[in-house]
Amino acid sequence: MADTRIFFQSQPILPVEKSGIKQNVQTGTVTTGASFADILQSATKKVSFSNHAMQRMESRNLNLSAQDLQKLDDTVDMMAKKGAKESLIYMNDMALVVSVANRTVITAMDGKSAKENIFTNIDSAAIL
Repeated sequence: MADTRIFFQSQPILPVEKSGIKQNVQTGTVTTGASFADILQSATKKVSFSNHAMQRMESRNLNLSAQDLQKLDDTVDMMAKKGAKESLIYMNDMALVVSVANRTVITAMDGKSAKENIFTNIDSAAIL
């Protein structure tokens, strides 16, 4: 009868770093890094794009610069503070439908396409 047990080679146990604090053993200096909560908060603050929105932006050749993305983030922050849930944001001849609660761009279209459409299920709008 064959032995069916599985054995793993042992690995050394390393000390766990606490809350982003690193200590240089040679000099004794202590440096602090960002905590997990800080990293999580900054990651969740950014507006994301749904697959549908990404496809629409690519097919319509719509691009946002880093400044535009920052402006979009700031606008979504202001709308969230005012209680908005689903919003239309018009900027740079581009219309974006945004879920403020999820911080996600749902769809995007250029200004010409936006003029021919009716936007439903939105409770707020911003023109930048």
